Amino acid sequence: MNWTHLHLALNHVPVLGVPFATLLLAWGWGFRKPEVIRVAVLWTLGLAAASIAIKFTGDSAAGVDPARFVPVQYLLERHEKSADQATTAVFLWGLAAAVATWFGRGNRSVPRPALGALMALGIVTCVLLARTANLGGQISHPQIREAAALTAPGAKP
Repeated sequence: MNWTHLHLALNHVPVLGVPFATLLLAWGWGFRKPEVIRVAVLWTLGLAAASIAIKFTGDSAAGVDPARFVPVQYLLERHEKSADQATTAVFLWGLAAAVATWFGRGNRSVPRPALGALMALGIVTCVLLARTANLGGQISHPQIREAAALTAPGAKP
């Protein structure tokens, strides 16, 4: 197993985990289930920590066979910029989860503004991770690039 394989395997954790934790938080908040909210917040903390670490596997993956990426260098750069934005969002989401954990320590409820901030950041993070995953997929999957080109504004079939 090399860095590319590790990056491709591990990057699915935040791409799937962040929407799951966000939906779990929404469910707990909507049905007023403090134990579900607590689990969602703890998942958020774990996912944020893992996601930040996982981002750095991409830097190593790009260095495994740099000549392979020369034809798609522009895609690699777009993916890396998007990954930086998604990692920033994950960091802020995790920071908000840490604050929510602090306010909800003991038997106290997590305050509604903290839950609102977690939900908003969770949704933004989901969108940024989805964009990053799509751009990453375009690097090695030309069929995705072709579909994206056809749906781009001003594209001709």
